[in-house]
Amino acid sequence: MKTRLSSLLPLSPRLGGPLLAIASLLTLAACAPVQPALPHVGRAQLELPPGDWEALGRRDEVIDVLPDDTSADLPTQMTAMGLRGPGKDRPLLAVLLVQTNSTNYPRDTTLWTAPCPQQQGVFVEDKAQGSPARIDCLRYKRRADTEDYLAKNRPAVAQWLSMNQAAPAKPYSHVFFRYTTNGGAIVTIDALVDQRLLRPPTRDNEAFLRAGRPALEWGDKMAQAARLSTAMMDGRLIVPPFPVAPPQ
Repeated sequence: MKTRLSSLLPLSPRLGGPLLAIASLLTLAACAPVQPALPHVGRAQLELPPGDWEALGRRDEVIDVLPDDTSADLPTQMTAMGLRGPGKDRPLLAVLLVQTNSTNYPRDTTLWTAPCPQQQGVFVEDKAQGSPARIDCLRYKRRADTEDYLAKNRPAVAQWLSMNQAAPAKPYSHVFFRYTTNGGAIVTIDALVDQRLLRPPTRDNEAFLRAGRPALEWGDKMAQAARLSTAMMDGRLIVPPFPVAPPQ
C-alpha cells in the first residue's frame, strides 16, 4: 500500500509550510538527473570541457616525476584523455596528460625539484621563482610539432604520443604546467592542442598581434584550476573550455 508523504506531515500551520517545502525539495532532488561519472586520475577527478572525450593509453603509466626517490615514496598516477573531432575519421583535436598523487594520504613534507628555465620561443612563467621547496611552472609553445620540440623538451611525452599514436592534428601547441607543494601535493599537465582551438581566425594585423592572448589566458586558467585541485578533498580539476569551440 502506498502512503502519501503529505499524510505523514503535521497539520500545524507553523510547521506545515516549511515541512512541505522540504518535501518538495526532496521530490525535486529525486527527479534531478544523475551527474555522469568523472574521469579519475589518482586522487583527482577531471571535469572536462564539452566535447567528444575518450580515455587514451593505460592508467598505470607515469611520466618523468622527479626526483626518483621522492616519486617512490609518494607514488603518482596518470590518465590521458583525447578530444575527438567530427567526421568519419574523428581526428584528435586535443590530448591531456594529467598526473597527480595516487591517494590523498600520506603526503609527507616533500621538497620536489624540477627546473623551470627561460627558453627562446617559449612563454615561461615561474611563479615559484626558483624555490627549492615547491614548483609552479607554466610553459607554452605555440608550434610544438616542429623542430623536435617535444623530443628535446618533453621526451617522455613524445615517446608516449608515438607509442599510442595519439598526436593531435598539426599544427598543435603544447601547454605544460607543473605544480607542487611542500606538503607533498603534485599535479602535472601536458596539453597538446590543435591550434584551431587556441587561436581565433585573424583578418588583419591588429587581430594577428592579439591572436596569442587566448592561449596564454587558457593556460593561466588551467594553472589556477590545478592549484585549486590540490586543496580539494575530491581533487576536482576543472579544465577550462578552449578559447575557440571545437568544430561540430
